[in-house]
Amino acid sequence: MGTAPLLSILHQPTDAEAVRFGQRSVTYRQLHGMSAALARQVSDARRVAIWAPPELETCVATVAALAAGVPAVPVNPRLGTRELAHLVSDVTPELMLTAPHATLPAALRALPRLDVDLQARGGQLPPEPDPESPALIIYTSGTTGPPKGVVLPRRALATDIDALAAAWRWTAQDVLVHALPLFHVHGLVLGVLGPLRLGGALHHLGSFSVEGVARALSGSATMLFGVPTMYHRLAAAAEQDPQIAAALGRARLLVSGSAALSVYDHQRLAARTGQHVVQRYGTTESLITCAVRVDGPRRPGTVGPPLDPVALRLVDDHGEVLQAHDDDTVGEIEVAGPTLFLGYLNRPDATAEAMREGWLRTGDLATRGPDGDLRLVGRRTTDLISSGGYRIGAGEIEDALLEHPGVSEVAVTGEPDPDLGERVVAWVVATRDPPPTAEELAAHVARLLAPHKRPRVVRYLPALPRTEMGKVRKSELAAGVSSPAQSESP
Repeated sequence: MGTAPLLSILHQPTDAEAVRFGQRSVTYRQLHGMSAALARQVSDARRVAIWAPPELETCVATVAALAAGVPAVPVNPRLGTRELAHLVSDVTPELMLTAPHATLPAALRALPRLDVDLQARGGQLPPEPDPESPALIIYTSGTTGPPKGVVLPRRALATDIDALAAAWRWTAQDVLVHALPLFHVHGLVLGVLGPLRLGGALHHLGSFSVEGVARALSGSATMLFGVPTMYHRLAAAAEQDPQIAAALGRARLLVSGSAALSVYDHQRLAARTGQHVVQRYGTTESLITCAVRVDGPRRPGTVGPPLDPVALRLVDDHGEVLQAHDDDTVGEIEVAGPTLFLGYLNRPDATAEAMREGWLRTGDLATRGPDGDLRLVGRRTTDLISSGGYRIGAGEIEDALLEHPGVSEVAVTGEPDPDLGERVVAWVVATRDPPPTAEELAAHVARLLAPHKRPRVVRYLPALPRTEMGKVRKSELAAGVSSPAQSESP
């Protein structure tokens, strides 16, 4: 990164549009003035929290904190009382930045509040902080205990955005549209700071809708960022409405992330729109580490090779590096390089556990093809099933089941079995009533994959539990939070 500012364009602002939320928008010149004024007000704070609904004020608050060199903590407005209490005690923010109209939950009302004034204008921006200084603290989902604060330096943000720009030929001429939350890496770092670092524009929809995406792509938008749940709905809509298919077909780039996009939905979109969705992979701790190149092969189910600045390897259960490029050998992804975090806030123990001699142990499983592209298998804790002596990845079974016309959504997990060690369980949202039988689905999978990968148990749900980013909460399924209908296959 050198000494170049993280958001260089703000130091020489123009009247080009920077950010739009519905009918409200700001130019780079206006954003410079707002950020300079707010940066002066927060510059003495050790850390600030930002109430982060998908609004213009959230973007301005984030930019101002970055300009001031004050670590910012975006707060998910949907957090519960216990989660908010943990965040406040962990971060101890000195200010709470929010829109003037926001009503904060009780857990945050004791913090000094500073409303973001979009009419305020300041002078010059402060000097650029050190590239290694903390920029953002983003909290993980907390699937294995209380959420941990991931401390991301300015260096990591700048390096990652620049690497993605090279991979996707992302420039100031692009207009990005998305409807992602602004308290995660996907929506905030890629979706807000990405366009601003590159000098392009962001059009945020506020909330996702097929119609909103189609309108934006029929206008000036050139790129769409989304998660698999969004693309699943877009694929279904494109099959029914030629105008939606045409709007998606106009995009320069459709990008999917935060979870694996099914091969089935990739193929549906390609058939109707001519677009092969570009996938990428990353973690909060490492930002985006792999991405399909805009001019590279777009194999369904793959997330591309590592980005140029990233060192990546697959290791076995003993930490030995796997050399296989056979699209079959499963290993855990480990990452090193300049996109890595500084550590977990107040958790040196967790930081040490996550690192292995400079390499981040992601807990994510993948295979690597002859072309170097990775195919995600899932999480070690929830998506690797040891059944009958075989190591089975849940992702390929999910892809196979989604090709069945009676399956709308599916998640695959493993559960203890006295004979096999673990048996494959499919959690299915059906497209019809009555749903396909377990025998029918098992036979379908056995035709497409090796027979030992077929589901032994099928459980039917009206909907799968998901996070805000569309990821299935498999821990809830495994814990039996639902009492679904069930059938078994032989």
